Amino acid sequence: MRTNPATPAEVDTWLTVLHKHGHLHRAESSPDGTWTVQRRRHSHPWTLHHPVLAMDWIEEVVRDVHQHDAETSP
Repeated sequence: MRTNPATPAEVDTWLTVLHKHGHLHRAESSPDGTWTVQRRRHSHPWTLHHPVLAMDWIEEVVRDVHQHDAETSP
């Protein structure tokens, strides 16, 4: 359990890492403090309006990545 609230910088860092590792098709931050994210090229883009909601979405992506890795490893 977190003891500190998520920050915009933390969200930016996670999205950058996930994008660079190929787990996100698109991740953009807006000046209004929102993020537009897209998992795959043809998937629906999402707008994340708060760092806590963004971290929840990121957690789901990381879980999917770990599950996929576990299913494909020997």
